[in-house]
Amino acid sequence: MDTTAMPSAQTRTRTFRPLPVPSVTLGGLFGERQDAVCATTAETLLDRCVEAGMLDAIDVTKPSPGIVIPLQPWSGSTQMFWDSDLGKSIETVAYSLYRKPNPKLEARVDAIIDLYEKLQDEDGYVNAWFQRIQPEKRWSNLRDFHELYCAGHLMEGAVAYYQATGKRKLLDIMCRFADYMITMFGHGEGQIPGYCGHEEIELALVKLARVTGERKYLDLSKFFIDERGTEPHYFTQEAIRDGRDPKNFIQKTYEYSQSHKPVREQTHVVGHAVRAMYLYSGMADIAAEYGDDSLTKALETLWSDLVTRQMYITGGIGPAASNEGFTEPYDLPNESAYAETCASVGLVFWANRMLGRGPNRDYADIMEQALYNGALSGLSLDGKTFFYENPLESAGKHHRWVWHHCPCCPPNIARLVASIGSYMYAVADDEIAVHLYGESQARFEIAGTVVTLAQQTRYPWDGAIALTLGGLETPQSFAISLRIPGWAKGAKLTVGAEPVDLAAVTVDGYARIERIWSAGDQMRLDLPLNPRFLHANPLVRQDAGRAALMRGPLVYCAEEVDNGTGLNRLTVTGDPQAAREASVEGLKNAVALDLDAEQDRADWGSTLYREAPPQTQPAKARFVPYALWDNRAPGEMLVWMRRPDGRQTKTGSGA
Repeated sequence: MDTTAMPSAQTRTRTFRPLPVPSVTLGGLFGERQDAVCATTAETLLDRCVEAGMLDAIDVTKPSPGIVIPLQPWSGSTQMFWDSDLGKSIETVAYSLYRKPNPKLEARVDAIIDLYEKLQDEDGYVNAWFQRIQPEKRWSNLRDFHELYCAGHLMEGAVAYYQATGKRKLLDIMCRFADYMITMFGHGEGQIPGYCGHEEIELALVKLARVTGERKYLDLSKFFIDERGTEPHYFTQEAIRDGRDPKNFIQKTYEYSQSHKPVREQTHVVGHAVRAMYLYSGMADIAAEYGDDSLTKALETLWSDLVTRQMYITGGIGPAASNEGFTEPYDLPNESAYAETCASVGLVFWANRMLGRGPNRDYADIMEQALYNGALSGLSLDGKTFFYENPLESAGKHHRWVWHHCPCCPPNIARLVASIGSYMYAVADDEIAVHLYGESQARFEIAGTVVTLAQQTRYPWDGAIALTLGGLETPQSFAISLRIPGWAKGAKLTVGAEPVDLAAVTVDGYARIERIWSAGDQMRLDLPLNPRFLHANPLVRQDAGRAALMRGPLVYCAEEVDNGTGLNRLTVTGDPQAAREASVEGLKNAVALDLDAEQDRADWGSTLYREAPPQTQPAKARFVPYALWDNRAPGEMLVWMRRPDGRQTKTGSGA
């Protein structure tokens, strides 16, 4: 999987939009994960929000709960984010209702929405913390207090719930809030020329604009993006206005919130990883909606910086806990990796939006890599427990948890899993793009005609994919673009019974087939899922002399439950091409890989150091998909394994 090439500049004027969630029905791996969300996760999220006291905070018939989670050195509390947790939970429930109606769960969300309706001020403002706990501090600290961030997540929840149920109440609440924001933000007299320290409102306003058809919400999103990092710096002016020292804040740098420069001048991915991903997602949306090549150019530069110097092989990003974000290029520690679930979810968001100006494998490959590995690892197979951090090595003490004092990750990964069909496909006026593969049926509209496209496949366990068109009452001319992953050496495609010369039809990594299509037409795509070792750039010092095993889009890891303790005593000697496949019942029959290895013997003696190296013994090493680790017995885990000489083998190299 080669992430060294910068994506070519996109000059297409067409806009590709993802399919709405209800337009895609999933089976296979993603279908199973969605079933878990429907069966347990969606209700679990609401239950734990209630247990945390979030509903009491928005219920005006009850006394204010006050400060439940103490204030931190930045003068705020994670309790300030509760509206965002409820917004993402509502969004998760909405998506789950597409797959499996649940009147009880729907009624619970309706009751929460009723509370928000009563909470909303006459002017449209709605925020539990700044209405019920610290009303005197409204709009006083956009740098730290997350007001617009919370509004953004409630907007996304409102859009999803309206689309799922047809109920407008929350959508109308958030439209009123957005209309109020339009009066509050700008350069007019008495307006606020600012933006949120934690990006999110930007992409949420785009969703609101698309569902309502109101361009004014796009314009507000564009305002927030255009203003970010301009001088005089709003966060400095705001602090001076309120009598605070503008240099005395917890992170001490505006890089933390990507507001150190205007967005079009930024060339390096810096600061808090989730904030960065949300900003770039909003920028990509605005670039697509306005045809803004200056934003696209900036995003291409930032993308290259991320994927060539700052991304884990799992699609995890943000190695440091200190800022929940980025440090220096090639600083990718494994055991201490922060790699927040929300950050990988955000990378999926950004990659998907970069496809808005046309199919490009450089973005879709990374979207798949982050989705299958760095993001999916955040949710257990039963949908009940979660990872916040996603290290690539564990000594056995890192486990999923039930809840968190800052529970942003559970509803974030849940809403992504529940809506993943929307990321698999996109459509333009005359073209269908298939970005991701998996058992599914999608419904499109091309020039007013309904088209369906069904995938029959066991992907990612098997690379055979059959695609069948339906819904066409009369033959119609349009294009279908199928992603050919960069790792799929020797991929083959047939249309009907005719083989296709992939080299002749591939554009930006997609096989583009333009012809007159009829109902019943079939394509078959075969993607070789050959196991392969990947090696890190030598500048990644933590991975020197080691390799990571992959099969298709999946990163594999070794777990103690399969290999015993002392995973770092293993040296993998086997050729990945000769890996033996096995089905793991405890992981829903996921494909495991077994390779030959050597193990350092444990009979070292009592001395800490000695001249003679350890003796070795033959061993077998079993690997399972990284996203599924810690679903069985607790124990050690390791992604980057020792190799005999630390160098690629002829058959073991993978680009």
